[in-house]
Amino acid sequence: QVQLVQSGGGLVQAGGSLRLSCAASGRTLNNYAVGWFRQPPGKQRELVAAVTSGGSTNYTDSVKGRFTISRDNAKNTVYLQINRLKPEDTAVYYCAARRAGMGTYNYWGQGTQVTVSS
Repeated sequence: QVQLVQSGGGLVQAGGSLRLSCAASGRTLNNYAVGWFRQPPGKQRELVAAVTSGGSTNYTDSVKGRFTISRDNAKNTVYLQINRLKPEDTAVYYCAARRAGMGTYNYWGQGTQVTVSS
């Protein structure tokens, strides 16, 4: 079983930066892919960034060049660096993990609110 605990988030002005953290316990994340999802108010949750167990990353088009996902296996933690924040980035952000080779994210963090003021 993997437990994910998120930190970071908050209220920032447009153009600012934030770093979200997703710390795992119970299992090492080395064999897990991790994704960051977000759910804006009144909208569906979407996957915005993901990193494989091997370190390969991918991003949804709307965040490319502004979001960076990274993992520190020694700390069992995955990060999402968010730069040049826009009001449309306002959402609850979730990290999630899935075992390498599996298609479903089975383990979820508690979510953290990011609010961007214009």
